[in-house]
Amino acid sequence: MSGLNIVKIGGNIIDDPLQLKSFLEKFSSLPGRSILVHGGGKIATKIAADMGIEAKMVEGRRITDAAMLDVVTMVYAGLTNKNIVAELQKYNCNAIGLCGADANVIRAIKRPVKEIDYGFVGDILADSVNTSAIKKLLEVEFTPVFSAITHNGSGQLLNTNADTIASSLAIALSRIYEVSLIYCFEKNGVLSDVNDEHSVIETIKSTEFEQLKENKVIHDGMIPKLHNAFEAISKGVNNVYIGNANNLHLFQQRKFGTCLIA
Repeated sequence: MSGLNIVKIGGNIIDDPLQLKSFLEKFSSLPGRSILVHGGGKIATKIAADMGIEAKMVEGRRITDAAMLDVVTMVYAGLTNKNIVAELQKYNCNAIGLCGADANVIRAIKRPVKEIDYGFVGDILADSVNTSAIKKLLEVEFTPVFSAITHNGSGQLLNTNADTIASSLAIALSRIYEVSLIYCFEKNGVLSDVNDEHSVIETIKSTEFEQLKENKVIHDGMIPKLHNAFEAISKGVNNVYIGNANNLHLFQQRKFGTCLIA
């Protein structure tokens, strides 16, 4: 099987045009086939406020009512996605911007209402990814750039977590490619000391993860990220990297951040 890099870029980098341009230049230089998944950053919240729409969050998760769905669709699948695609074209990376509805690539279901009604938020199922459509794009040397918008197959768009989209794509496409899933953010990797940016743990095996949690080396927001990563590995993804977007160029030497392995 040939290799495939699936890279997810998140909030703080997207909010900073200079950092984003630097990251995209590095992304465009990755060898072989690649896919980029991006979140929306704080731009949607700002534009919503300008339109008089209040952003509602519960435990860090966005409540997406009908008005907010319009905003996140415009920002994620429009403004942010097309700016990223245009920037990649500048670096001779033939990017094509997509949301889940395009070519029916990612379906989702509306999250069921339990204690909290998240509104028009989508959850991705095991068979939600149209791998044959994505494979066709990759074979003609397009670089897919996915925004955090999916659809339910019945005309309804849904706001969907970008980390989840990245891991779902990685799991589905691992049946066809040897997939490396790369999460890029502002930290240098998983740190043994949260106050020391140089204390990067270079590799973590699934058996070591529980011990690191127990010793409280890994805590807070890093726990769900690593849970998702090890779940992806257990379902066929080759490896998962977590590191600083500014260091993506080091990935070619496999010196990028923290590598998670089975």
